Amino acid sequence: MKKNTNLLSYFENLEDHRAERCKKHLLLDIIGISICAVICGADSWNEIEEFGQMKEDWLSSFLELPFGIPSHDTFNRFYSNLDPAEFEKCFGDWVNSISDLIKSEIISVDGKTIRGAKINGNSSIHMVSAWSYENDMVLGQVKVSEKSNEITAIPTLLDSIIIGGAIITIDAMGTQQKIAKKIIKNNANYTLAVKGNQPLLRENIEDEFRFNKKIESYQDIDYGHGRIETRTCHVITDFIHMEEVDKWTNLQSVIKIDSIREFKSTGKIEKATKYYISSMINTPKESLRIVRNHWAVENKLHWVLDVQFGEDLDRKRAGNASQNFSLINKVALNLIKKEKSCKLGIKSKRKKAGWDNSYLEKILIL
Repeated sequence: MKKNTNLLSYFENLEDHRAERCKKHLLLDIIGISICAVICGADSWNEIEEFGQMKEDWLSSFLELPFGIPSHDTFNRFYSNLDPAEFEKCFGDWVNSISDLIKSEIISVDGKTIRGAKINGNSSIHMVSAWSYENDMVLGQVKVSEKSNEITAIPTLLDSIIIGGAIITIDAMGTQQKIAKKIIKNNANYTLAVKGNQPLLRENIEDEFRFNKKIESYQDIDYGHGRIETRTCHVITDFIHMEEVDKWTNLQSVIKIDSIREFKSTGKIEKATKYYISSMINTPKESLRIVRNHWAVENKLHWVLDVQFGEDLDRKRAGNASQNFSLINKVALNLIKKEKSCKLGIKSKRKKAGWDNSYLEKILIL
């Protein structure tokens, strides 16, 4: 490289899987062009090539480009054969360098299916990601094995990111004794949803709230979007009906959240009750905040990837292409969110970056 950028330096030690005779284009050139193109709205190998050709003069100011811009077939082959675990490790090192370590940071772990991308033409690819609420960024991702599920992928993801001092929130799929133990072992805390996949635990929690008299409560009323939503959070820390508490490492409290939604236009009323276990003793107000902030991963990550990046329509099916492209999307999303100089939405920022090289440089160099 002609000059070092904060981002690309983290990929310098990425193992190049290509044979020497096939290394016409430099590894960092391929990655650099890809990230810049995706920031500016590209979502296919053809569009990345087209972007590179249109921006070749600008790209050559910080990339070598000894043979110009790679073809779309070159991009496809490169990412199809690139080891995603090594790529994700470089991503994690970069994220750790730009994220702020915040005490009691909420890290939401949640899965998302890339429906257009198929494994051997059959099942869709499913990714599990870690999202930092306070940093507003993706911390890491792991693909769920074709013959497995999120339960086996989550521990791998937790080991790949720094979670010490954080609060890990996971939906019911991740409410497993081994995962709770893993979180505590890594010096973090947990708040885990409890549903039908843990029937005995669910029954014990229901009995606690039915018969236990030592219950703390807090109510929050939210007006907006044509509805009134009332949430009541109840917390118990002094158990009398919980069986096998010791099997859930450091279990300190159980949480119940009752929600009532009243729709002004129709008069329709929806009611729901959800349960959680936690390794912390918090006030009901704080417990409600933690649970609500978990679902930011849906709106700020999954929704953005589908609507703004078109990830659900992604049809890259060769080798590791889809998994690696998903990571490039997350690199681009983190960079775009970290750029605060103009008050624009993600869609507008991507357009502006495509139009204005100086603004694209602001996004790339933190």
